[in-house]
Amino acid sequence: MKTLYILLLTTLFLGANDAAHEFAPSKDCQKCHAQIYDEFYGSMHANATPQKDPIHNAVWNKQMAMTKAEQYSCGKCHTPAADNLDKMTKAGEKAMFDAQNPTHQEAISCAYCHRIEKIEEHKESNTNIISKDKNSYYGSNRSSLDSPYHKIITDENENFKNGNVCIGCHSHNVNKTGLNLCSSNVNSEMDSANCVSCHMPQVEGSFSSIIETKTHSFHGFAGAHFHSEMLSKYVNISILRNIDHFIVNVDNQSSHALLLHPARMALLKMSVTRDGKTTELEKEVFVRVLGKEGKPSMPWMADSVLKDTMIQANEKRAVKRDFKIQKGDRVDVVLGWFLVNPKALEPLGLKDEKTAKEFKVFKKESFTF
Repeated sequence: MKTLYILLLTTLFLGANDAAHEFAPSKDCQKCHAQIYDEFYGSMHANATPQKDPIHNAVWNKQMAMTKAEQYSCGKCHTPAADNLDKMTKAGEKAMFDAQNPTHQEAISCAYCHRIEKIEEHKESNTNIISKDKNSYYGSNRSSLDSPYHKIITDENENFKNGNVCIGCHSHNVNKTGLNLCSSNVNSEMDSANCVSCHMPQVEGSFSSIIETKTHSFHGFAGAHFHSEMLSKYVNISILRNIDHFIVNVDNQSSHALLLHPARMALLKMSVTRDGKTTELEKEVFVRVLGKEGKPSMPWMADSVLKDTMIQANEKRAVKRDFKIQKGDRVDVVLGWFLVNPKALEPLGLKDEKTAKEFKVFKKESFTF
């Protein structure tokens, strides 16, 4: 009777996950992991498809070779739960994203990530190797209770242990000219910090309705798009006052550059308020521009880095401004970014897209003298 009961629960949990579906729908996870599902549903992992991410869609539409070939090669990381992923990534096959295909719209699903058995390292980009056991999930939390819906494996997967399970997609991406477009430079042997510890910090709430805990790893995935405030503690801003100028120090204490994607542009805004009047000073730009034959180009065509002023891992950047600060002055400093460099808005057809144009404030500091 017990075996029959567990079999029945498993069938109800898997839902549409029959022979035609490689991964259980994320919606099924909501039954027991309601808070985690809500976090995930509002994350970029759940919204990585061209239909849900206008910036990714705009970039994809510029890849003429792949659009003409009708092969959505980006699906390897943007729609890995797709039921025809093999065709998306195999040369000569035709497979495009489909808004009507539920497996495509799963994007980077719960089941996909929790079935990453190991990661193969390659020169161009890494590859996630998925477990063939559809009813077993890797994780980092464990208790004396087992789930009646699926197996929980916490002691056999090195990538979940060291918190760098993300490097299958987020490690590096080298284009056909040999240029590394973006790299997190993650050291899998790091003990103090890793992908999960920074981008999935512990937040209040149980990770399951069956196994109660006081906290769980945040599944909204803090990053450039959403919840960046969770990462602000890794960047410190200070100011040094001199006789005829001042210096703003931006100390990036993370293990990778402030922004990784070459489309981004960060800004440091500075202003001085004196006797109720505010003076805006020249902004400092942090950017990485890729190009071909000495001119800016789309990343997949680029063969060189034309400009790189992005704040790097463990770098303390000093920004000087020739302004004499007096007693009573207040200096306001704002660090933030655009998801798309304003110069690229028109070429990408995003000049009217709010998400691409919005300046996202990352950290604010005020200093009164």
